[in-house]
Amino acid sequence: MWTEKLLKNTEAVLTPNPGYRVEDFLFEKIEKKRPNRLTNLEYLGLDMMEAGNVFGSSSPYGSALIKVGQIEQKLGTTEREYIGAVNQSYIMPLRKFLDGEMKTIMKERSILENKRIDLDSCKNKLRKARSIQGQQAAQKDGLNPQVVMEQAERELRLAQAEFDRQAEITRLLLEGISSSHASHLRCLHEMVQAQANYHAQCHTIMQSLATELANCLKPQPAPMLRVNSEELEVISPSSSPVVDDKFTSFAAFKSTPVP
Repeated sequence: MWTEKLLKNTEAVLTPNPGYRVEDFLFEKIEKKRPNRLTNLEYLGLDMMEAGNVFGSSSPYGSALIKVGQIEQKLGTTEREYIGAVNQSYIMPLRKFLDGEMKTIMKERSILENKRIDLDSCKNKLRKARSIQGQQAAQKDGLNPQVVMEQAERELRLAQAEFDRQAEITRLLLEGISSSHASHLRCLHEMVQAQANYHAQCHTIMQSLATELANCLKPQPAPMLRVNSEELEVISPSSSPVVDDKFTSFAAFKSTPVP
């Protein structure tokens, strides 16, 4: 069933973790609100901000990590809003269709199949009654071939009427799928619009961040000191960078003088 396949694939794109999808499904069944989870981008942003503070918020790399971490968190929030919009506009209507209208159609089609089997059985019975008409064996068994055939014909007419009635019910339900598809088309357009808005927002955010980081990478002019009408470059001592959680400076690598 294509609608069911589309629904599952869309859910897999929005929630790649299968465990989370099962959890969300169970929460929906018991009519409880889904848990608010952080996205992977938000987790990345938190780690970047923590690392930036460890490396030093005043250092170029540390401050850049903090800035990028904040943006990653912002992207994660935008992603959660996008997921919620697609859930509301596309996934929920499709699931409602599958749980309601489609279940009814499948039920009526199953009934129609049973009616077809009953009809075929009555046709075979009538065919058999016609074949034994006039045979002496049937009369010896106390069976009147004419009565048997008339009864088979009545059963066939009844089975045909029931089959035709069920076929009409199923036909009307199947014709209603066209209107459902029109509704699904509107839902699909809303999903595409939400996706377009999401990517446009992410593009704007990242373009701004990329420009800001590019400006940080530009070499800064060294400070100048004027002495006797001459400008001299001031060389500031470099600070010891944080290279690991275990070592706070390069001083840890200095060799001990041999006595």
